[in-house]
Amino acid sequence: MSGSALQDLFGIDEPIVLGPFGGLSSVALTVEVSELGGLGSYGLYGYAPERIRETIAQLREATDRPFAVNLWLPTGDEVAPGDVDLGPATAALAPLYEAAGVEPPAPPHAFLPGVRDQLAAVLESGPAVLSLVYGVPQPWLVEAARARGIRLIGTATSVAEARALDAAGVDAIVATGAEAAGHRVSFLRRAEDSLVGTFALVPQVVDAVGVPVIAAGGIADRRGVAAAFALGASGVQVGTAFLRTRESAATEAHRAAIQAARDTGTVLTRAMSGRLARGIPNTAMRTIETAGVIAPFPAQNWLTGAFRAPAARAGNGELLSLWAGQAAGLASRETAAEVFAELRAGLRA
Repeated sequence: MSGSALQDLFGIDEPIVLGPFGGLSSVALTVEVSELGGLGSYGLYGYAPERIRETIAQLREATDRPFAVNLWLPTGDEVAPGDVDLGPATAALAPLYEAAGVEPPAPPHAFLPGVRDQLAAVLESGPAVLSLVYGVPQPWLVEAARARGIRLIGTATSVAEARALDAAGVDAIVATGAEAAGHRVSFLRRAEDSLVGTFALVPQVVDAVGVPVIAAGGIADRRGVAAAFALGASGVQVGTAFLRTRESAATEAHRAAIQAARDTGTVLTRAMSGRLARGIPNTAMRTIETAGVIAPFPAQNWLTGAFRAPAARAGNGELLSLWAGQAAGLASRETAAEVFAELRAGLRA
């Protein structure tokens, strides 16, 4: 399919999608990408229903262009506070709590809001697009989204996952290669067993499904865009290049880390959240991996959040989750408009 398939599907001018950053999204960046003619995206990971409604209302007030919001589907391996002994992982994190000047957190009532309540808030708010990671939408969700005119994007790290999403009735599929920043959103096999690169994954997914495919992972400039379309993609999703810009919610320390990163400057780790993710090594990651004690998701993410939040306020990049992809060395532009113009040049090519 051509890029026009995405333009018609989402009502956008250019088949360029902003990667949704769980915890690092901003209204400013989402709106800017949508206003430039692409599909701005906002990650709602961990948001309570009322905050979801407020965020979508803010986005709608700021732009009349289409935008997407993103949620994580449950995989079934998530733990609740009463399911796991947090003592060993908390002890392993003690040096990081001390460095941030905070006490270890007390156990919460719940690590995350209920996904059913989150989905209800999104459906009620009616964004143009809902993108999903970590699974296949259930039939009730597909039907509810269609009834409200909401397009669905699924996310695949393998051909098998793409086929499952296509069979479920999503409108488009993001084929995300192992080069991509942040969490590896595999759901049929372990993430470690689903590390297919973008160049190999995209054409195989294109051949396997009947809906438009959006290429993600390692795309940061016009060359990556042109390559994605040569592989049969109908659009591109770009994360790290936009995360580096001043409109994102990344801290200056995070932006500086992306700026300094090179091709071998990122690693895959479970240290920060309990799930496999790609980021730039720092003191927090090395301390946790050396200790060798990592709580399951989302307990680990909640435990590290207790020092990550004050570290972000203090601008201490050594205690943050420095998510970045393998193309970080190409993320050289300061504004979203500059990134978008560079990517659009690849469409013209």
